[in-house]
Amino acid sequence: MIKLNFKIIAVLTVFTLMSCAGEKKKEIASSDASLEEETSKLTIEKPQLTFGFIKLTDMAPLAIAKEKGFFEEEGLFVSVEAQSNWKNVLDRVIDGQLDGSHMLAGQPIAAGAGFGRQAELVTPFSMDLNGNGITVSNDVWSKMKSNVPKGEDGKPIHPISADALKPVIESYKNDGKAFKMGMVFPVSTHNYEIRYWLAAAGINPGMYSKDNIQGQIDADVLLSVTPPPQMPATLEAGTIYGYCVGEPWNQQAVFKGIGVPVVTNYDIWKNNPEKVFVMTKKFVEQYPNTATAVTKALIRAGKWLDTPGNRPEAVKILSMPEYVGADEVVLANSMTGTFEFEKGDKREMPDFNVFYRHDATYPFYSDGIWFLTQMRRWGQIPDSKPAAWYDKTIKDIYRPDIWKKAAKLLVDEGHLEASELPKTDGYKPATTDFIDGNKYDAKDPIGYINSFGIGNKENTEGVSSIEK
Repeated sequence: MIKLNFKIIAVLTVFTLMSCAGEKKKEIASSDASLEEETSKLTIEKPQLTFGFIKLTDMAPLAIAKEKGFFEEEGLFVSVEAQSNWKNVLDRVIDGQLDGSHMLAGQPIAAGAGFGRQAELVTPFSMDLNGNGITVSNDVWSKMKSNVPKGEDGKPIHPISADALKPVIESYKNDGKAFKMGMVFPVSTHNYEIRYWLAAAGINPGMYSKDNIQGQIDADVLLSVTPPPQMPATLEAGTIYGYCVGEPWNQQAVFKGIGVPVVTNYDIWKNNPEKVFVMTKKFVEQYPNTATAVTKALIRAGKWLDTPGNRPEAVKILSMPEYVGADEVVLANSMTGTFEFEKGDKREMPDFNVFYRHDATYPFYSDGIWFLTQMRRWGQIPDSKPAAWYDKTIKDIYRPDIWKKAAKLLVDEGHLEASELPKTDGYKPATTDFIDGNKYDAKDPIGYINSFGIGNKENTEGVSSIEK
């Protein structure tokens, strides 16, 4: 009887061991499959990241990538922190206090071209198109209005040229008052857009030189720097008479009844690039997979923002105090496809804020070269440069190779269609989509600079002169 029990126990033991071995094999197989799946993804070198931004609606891709979990799905744990001004943003990225940031398109370009603080910065992702406006005080608008053509409905015909502002500036000058306007930073899109708008009407916005970096040499309008959130209060105080800024600070002037937007940057340069996401060259070289993963999450955020029906939710997210913190009604004025000029004059403007359509996220060399031409035009780049310099300089800063790697991974994962990737050499075709109809060909930067009546002009010997 005892021997029989031992036999039964022995048999049961064998079956148990065989069963355990089978389960172990299943576990190993499952583990191998999991490992295979894991290794097909990017190995993140630095998962904990801190990014900066300024309180503007065009920081939206950062907020959406965080709130919708796109960063987390890439294995990234991101803190997003508001910064006080654009100089602080630049300094903190260069010094390594921020791993990357929402930044003015001109900032990494100026840092690489030698204007202001110099550093090796990289742009793998363009955050948006359009999104800015030029607003004037109620008093200035009341003086401009009679110079603006009206439609059959009695409303001003847009776009409004700075020709309507010219006699107002003259009247201030005759009264012994300088005409002062604000922009957000010397190398901001806003500075170049307000200069472009003024100069197209023959108004000199002032020049820079090696010895004078105020940008007010021979100026008919004195432009100065004001941080975006402070624009409405500065206008209301009468310190400036108008400004160029991103949203929601034009619509805030309308909401508060202190000013009137007169033109948007969509009308100054249709579908112009606005903000970019920037990291240091050192960061992307040290953490290449992390840089790609960040770019993947931001591309997904841009696509989500331009997917019909998502903007109302985006407005709610941006209204949160940790992001833009403005009233939802103010944010919705521009973020949901409309824009309000004079109070009550709300117009359809579906492309005022673009985050994905028109290849908005791709860092085109031609977009970057436009900024270089304007830096040269206004004297921030004081010396003549050959045409090849523009191409070489921008290719050190704009990195479509990182964007392409990120986008192809998103195609493989089913988040993008292959047809959504632009077929390009990095240069957009020449365009005349500017308020003055002037032609811009990024492959002929010297010819473009020479096409303007106001600003630096290059002669055939490569020596510069200033024409007014």
